[in-house]
Amino acid sequence: MTQRQEAINGNVTNAMQYVADAEKVSPEVIRKGIADGTIAIPYNPLHKKCIPMGVGRGLRTKVNANFGTSQDYPCIEDELKKLEVSIAAKADAVMDLSTGGDINAIRRAIIERSPLCLGTVPIYQAIAEEKFSVDGIFDVIEEQAKDGVDFMTVHTGVTFDSIAKLKKHPRLMEVVSRGGALMMQWIIENKEENPLYKHYDRLLEIAVKYDVTLSLGDGMRPGSIVDAGDPAQIEELKILGKLTKRAWDAGVQIIIEGPGHVPYDQIVEQMKMEKEFCFNAPFYVLGPLPTDVAPGYDHITSAIGGTLAAVSGADFLCYVTPTEHLGLPTPEDVKEGIIASRIAAHCADIVKKVPGAIEWDREMSTARKKLDWNKQIELAIDPEKAKKILAKRPTSQGTCSMCGKFCAMKVSTEALKK
Repeated sequence: MTQRQEAINGNVTNAMQYVADAEKVSPEVIRKGIADGTIAIPYNPLHKKCIPMGVGRGLRTKVNANFGTSQDYPCIEDELKKLEVSIAAKADAVMDLSTGGDINAIRRAIIERSPLCLGTVPIYQAIAEEKFSVDGIFDVIEEQAKDGVDFMTVHTGVTFDSIAKLKKHPRLMEVVSRGGALMMQWIIENKEENPLYKHYDRLLEIAVKYDVTLSLGDGMRPGSIVDAGDPAQIEELKILGKLTKRAWDAGVQIIIEGPGHVPYDQIVEQMKMEKEFCFNAPFYVLGPLPTDVAPGYDHITSAIGGTLAAVSGADFLCYVTPTEHLGLPTPEDVKEGIIASRIAAHCADIVKKVPGAIEWDREMSTARKKLDWNKQIELAIDPEKAKKILAKRPTSQGTCSMCGKFCAMKVSTEALKK
């Protein structure tokens, strides 16, 4: 049985128990959340090395890292290095978005080495290997499920209806989701409905068979802040809400994907809208990015939007790297993106009163008060970078090189002792 079927039957699985221990909540909280659909554990039993991870209401905000080959850069060693970086930087999940080279071999190598749950976007392989037909896309999905993929982004909301909304209400940037654009192109060229939507029950059968969590993709997400909240985006979200109910009835766990580029003052409302339309299913957002003008710094833009999104209801942040909109990320870009998103997630977790969140900050503040540099580095979200900066300009004062003997913490502590 799937995790959802077990939860509905009142059973706490080993995966649920593991997540409960990691989140410092009772197993019943996890079981009930999965049964209600507000929590998901993307965990394919065939991914033998996978450590269970929960995403959803009441849990720590999770961070995902994307990587994968392209046609110009098909080297598997580069992507395995990015996996190592993702694990070291403490991402919670990774997605293989490969479109070049031997896609099956790349995915299998990642699954074999990854303790993090793994997601994919099956349409990429179907298009790259010229297998995109009704049967072809489902063959790719089942093959990936057999390999142990834990969750899959499926663009089920790109349909005749959502495309009609896009045509009636044109955008500045049209469709920026790669999977969404490829699906729309296939629908228009073949004059056929989206096979993942039309044959949704077939998709659910595969998901149940392998206990794959479906991440319903935001193919109509806005790629510019001026397009945010338009009719095509909302139409797709309504479709995803209906498909969520059908998946739950079949025993399949669901995650909903969301924007995208959203002005800062619209982020809260967008999060509320998703929760309302999709019955409080876990929400997985790309960013969101509240401005379009920061190429090279979009990891920072993403963190600014990500904190507010997570405070307002998002459960899962897909990182954005400095190379977003510019090129394929390097391992260092991957690390920068993960750290930025982890900062955003943690800031939100403090507000959401997630168990252990504020305690981390309290421990860091205590170490700073004591001028305990080793402890500060140990507690840092990126210990390696903190250690390098501290070592650049050492002092003999027991303080950092910014203030030296005029360190406010040292001066105030000594003054109060008198």
